[in-house]
Amino acid sequence: MLVVMKPHASQAEIDAVIEKIRALGLSPHAIPGAQRVAIGITGNKGALEAELFVSMPGVADAIRVSQPFKLVSREVKEEDTVLDVGGAKLGGKAVAVMAGPCSVESKEQLLEAAYGVKLHGATFLRGGAFKPRTSPYEFQGLGEEGLKLLALAREATGLKVVTEIMDPDDLAMCVEYADVLQVGARSMQNFSLLRKLGAVKKPILLKRGPSATIKEFLMAAEYILASGNYQVALCERGIRTFETMTRNTLDLNAVPVLKALTHLPVVVDPSHGIGLRKHVPAMARAGVAAGADGLIIEVHPCPEKALSDGHQSLAIPEFAELMQQVRVIAGAIGRPM
Repeated sequence: MLVVMKPHASQAEIDAVIEKIRALGLSPHAIPGAQRVAIGITGNKGALEAELFVSMPGVADAIRVSQPFKLVSREVKEEDTVLDVGGAKLGGKAVAVMAGPCSVESKEQLLEAAYGVKLHGATFLRGGAFKPRTSPYEFQGLGEEGLKLLALAREATGLKVVTEIMDPDDLAMCVEYADVLQVGARSMQNFSLLRKLGAVKKPILLKRGPSATIKEFLMAAEYILASGNYQVALCERGIRTFETMTRNTLDLNAVPVLKALTHLPVVVDPSHGIGLRKHVPAMARAGVAAGADGLIIEVHPCPEKALSDGHQSLAIPEFAELMQQVRVIAGAIGRPM
């Protein structure tokens, strides 16, 4: 259920509704909107009666939420959620760009990539300190040393840092260094990790699992919001299909569908979505045209020498050209970059 407060409801009236929800043994989730506050209710096993709340001072309405994903649904919050990451915005009208190497390999490599993507318009630096790899013998990342290098690059460039969290045991360490915590596709249904991320005060970038339906994707996000963290963005990064000519099948259908179903920002990852460097720009352009709120793109100073995902990483000049193209597309649909 969703309790919708009147536009000028006082904080005392909002608090009274929250306390009543708790008294019923349920969990309240106050979600501020542009005009009024809505309070989502979770934990109930059956339907709640609207009469429990509609007569309370400051309450405009109490409505049932039809979707199984309650807190991420547009039924709960009509306007788009905008994540403010220390002044860098994700969501809303502008299209954000996250760019950088798949893996942090060295100080020199990371700084060259960071300065390059910053020069051409990125506002977030992506880079992996912990890398989940299909083979246990491949490069697994630099760990905490990689996180320290990402923090160094942030200090040097002003870019906000996006990095993947794999193990709940590393959560405190990643929170210390990162601005946005990324949940990789392999971890989308690691519910223990998702619950722990609900307790941190950092934005989360949740990637879609390679075989996940849109409903499963949204339910994974619901775990984070239901645990108390409402700063979540969704990332479409391609799904596994029968096709073998590309790494994944970038599901651009998901972008407008997600935008209709949820208020959370939607990001497209064309690098993993297709897995072929020469085709990444086309998928990035398509992602913006489809309505994505952001792009996350792998960029490496020398892709041929990358320790991971070099085959899908753009060189810095290629990234510069792509940014010129996506600015045109974004402008054509009324979205600045």
